Amino acid sequence: MKRYLLFLLPAMLAFSGCGHKAEPVKLLRFEQFLFAHQGNAADFQTPLLNYNPDDPAFMAALDDFVNDPMVQRIYTVTDSLYHDLSWLEQELGDAMARARELCPEMNVQNFYTLVTADLGNYPNRVFGNLTDMAISIDNYTLGHVEEMQRFGLPNYITRLCRREYIASDVMADAARSLIALPDGDLTFLDYAIAEGKTLYFLDQVLPSTPDTVKLRYSKSQLDWMQENAENVWGWLIQNKVLFSSDMTQLNNMVDDAPKTNAFGEGSAPRTNAWLGWQIVRQYMKKTGVSVSELFADTDSRKILETSGWRP
Repeated sequence: MKRYLLFLLPAMLAFSGCGHKAEPVKLLRFEQFLFAHQGNAADFQTPLLNYNPDDPAFMAALDDFVNDPMVQRIYTVTDSLYHDLSWLEQELGDAMARARELCPEMNVQNFYTLVTADLGNYPNRVFGNLTDMAISIDNYTLGHVEEMQRFGLPNYITRLCRREYIASDVMADAARSLIALPDGDLTFLDYAIAEGKTLYFLDQVLPSTPDTVKLRYSKSQLDWMQENAENVWGWLIQNKVLFSSDMTQLNNMVDDAPKTNAFGEGSAPRTNAWLGWQIVRQYMKKTGVSVSELFADTDSRKILETSGWRP
């Protein structure tokens, strides 16, 4: 019994969510450095932020940015919501500890926040590389402050610009930096499997995060997708979309949208994500490969066939 418990304990700790050692994450607040003169200039001299205090032209442009009344207002609103991000540091610390257990090559060292005042640039709300990541924190005010909604983003995007999506967005971006993609034009299945890998990863590193947040679905969209999965799958097969790389067919199925046009009002967007998630979950149950191996495998058709998943 003692030997059995010694064998079982590491597995229990790895998957219980409380045995991992959380790694402290310190968010480096570039916006507070610029607007409130808090922090150390040396912390922000990374190519990711392009901050170069030795370049007079750059510093003049930065001074214009900081003194722009609209930018100052955006900073004020943002800081009122996110002055204290200790809760996010804790959430990211827990998630990164789990991530490194699953995928040791995940090597993000620095996390930055900043105000870009580019509130229409939703796709780049999180950006980075294998070692540094940045969060355009002002993008996450749009769903909280009515004043900030005048920047013209549609409602289906604005509702995603809230604090509960930050950690999920960051960890999804970290995963995507390590997920290998096939050479050449991507098919619908390639997009599905890549997003399925991302969502599977989020399952492991953010176990308390609701599926709606990870998928960026409303509750009604998730319900619709679960109820209509068989019809969606059948439509993809019948219309030969599964292995298609024709973006005129695919862009409304793999991008954020209020619905999927082919399936009408009330349908879920990004059907590839939900379908890929189910396939990858089933594949991981059947094969038991590591997350690193999953991320490195670019054979989407093999993953589908091995999973045996059908709605």
